[in-house]
Formats: sequence, C-alpha cells, structure tokens
Amino acid sequence: MRLKPVPPVPEGIDAVFDVQAALPLTPGTESDCCARVVARTFVGERGDAEDWLSFLRALGLARETGGKYVRERGTPDRDELGNRFREGVYGAREVVAALGDTPKTGDDVFESVDIVPRWERERNPEWEAVWRERVGRLLDWAVLFGLAGRRNGGYVADG
Repeated sequence: MRLKPVPPVPEGIDAVFDVQAALPLTPGTESDCCARVVARTFVGERGDAEDWLSFLRALGLARETGGKYVRERGTPDRDELGNRFREGVYGAREVVAALGDTPKTGDDVFESVDIVPRWERERNPEWEAVWRERVGRLLDWAVLFGLAGRRNGGYVADG
C-alpha cells in the first residue's frame, strides 16, 4: 500500500531522522506521537505531524501497530530512502518516471502524470491546485533522495 501524505521537504535528510527520533520505541497513540513530534522537532502543528507519521510509515521509518505508532530502528542510507519513497509514497513512482534529461517544471510533470484519484476530483473543487502542490512536493523529495535533480529551472532524472 502506498500512502498519500507528503509533508513539505525539509532542509536535509537529517531532519527526516530528527522527526523519526521523536517517535517512541514503544507504541504510543497518534495523539501522543504527534505531540512529541511538534514538541521535539521543527514540525509546528498537529496536522503536519499527522502527515509526518504517515510519511515515515511509507518510508519504513515508523510502524503502526494496534492503532499506535512506534519508531523503527535503523538508519537507511539515501539510496534506500529513495527506493522506499518511490515504492511507499503515492504518486512518487509516477512523478520520478516522468522525468528525463530535459528539465521539466512541476506543472509539466503534473500534466504528464495521471495520479489524481477520480473521487478526489469529484469531492474537492480545488483538486487541481492541491495536486499541483503535491507533485511539487514529490519532486522536491525526489531531489532530496537523489532520484532527481534541478537544472535550468526544472527537474531532471537521477540528480
């Protein structure tokens, strides 16, 4: 299963591990985990902390068990995080696959991938703006994880 939440990309990979380190090693409730993330990291709001919990799960850095969350042990390298991102985050695989040697803007990539679920198009009149932002975030994460690079005002494959 691929998870959808995509928080804004931080300054570096170390920030991802900082959020992971804020999670307990023994299962804690979502509320407790979110409070810990907000209190111990740069994440400023509970809703953002919820996105981070799901994102860390998608990266294999946290696990949900019995409705509670727990930090996974270990520190994967950048390549492994990139693989986990591509396989665990909804839309990441398609966005990365849309890149090549010619720089593409976020809007170019948005137009070239079909990742917006029909039900989201029907329930949210602002779906296009939401998903353009999501594609932009996916691209920024792809850069952080070494799956893409920035060149000439756009994104290219493999950094």
